[in-house]
Amino acid sequence: MELTFHGVRGSTPCHGSEIARYGGNTSCVSLSITGHDPILFDLGTGLRYFGLTQPADRPFSGTCLLSHLHWDHIQGLPFFKPFLRPGANVTLYAPTQPGDVTVGDVFADTIKPPLFPIHFSMFPGMVDIHEVGDDEFMLGDDVRVMTRLIPHVGHTVGYRVEWNGRSVVYMSDHQMPTDGSHSAWPGVLDLCDGADLLIHDAQYTSEEFADKRDWGHCTPEYAVWLAGTAGVKRLALFHHDPAHDDDDLDRILGPVIECASKLGVDAFAARERTTMSI
Repeated sequence: MELTFHGVRGSTPCHGSEIARYGGNTSCVSLSITGHDPILFDLGTGLRYFGLTQPADRPFSGTCLLSHLHWDHIQGLPFFKPFLRPGANVTLYAPTQPGDVTVGDVFADTIKPPLFPIHFSMFPGMVDIHEVGDDEFMLGDDVRVMTRLIPHVGHTVGYRVEWNGRSVVYMSDHQMPTDGSHSAWPGVLDLCDGADLLIHDAQYTSEEFADKRDWGHCTPEYAVWLAGTAGVKRLALFHHDPAHDDDDLDRILGPVIECASKLGVDAFAARERTTMSI
């Protein structure tokens, strides 16, 4: 498996020389597995840059594992160039919505005039939507996907992808206990158990979390605790706050990464345009 970070920022994209090293696009990570179409975690603005890497001489086909429907995680789709070509097909997994609202309804209500120049249904590409909660399913014959509901603001799932004895877990937005304690839902621990790589929310410092304790995110210290508790091998600290520039991230995450190493966890700060093998 080969994984590439295309967007690592949370809440809103940002731009400037002060964030050039880590990047300013919102959440999008691609996973390449031999014999399979591309797998994407989330559809933030980083999706546009993933699209620029795709061949233009044939229709795009791929799978998206969407964590939730907040704008920063879906706003790249209308600007995904391969989706603008006839014959493109995206198989989309996303959390079941409350009441009678479907995931398709949300896209149709969001990507339409006056919020966007054209309606979602007018794009040449097709989206095949599957709603999930606490589920498990296969992509092809050999890629296993586990989904579990996780705490955030609104319906949210985390994903675990397994292939050939390797595993990647994606939990970009995860609400830690509001009292600042270290505990986790059983489903969260199911996802993380012994994973080769955990991509995890690390948006707020402890001081910021004190003021935003119910905003749906967590501290990097909590991410390290979770990784250590679950026996995770590598931890990507992800969903960087748009207010944190490169120097801030160095200062905030450096000591956390050092602490993680003492727990046997290889932690690092996720950066755009970084590719790694699993």
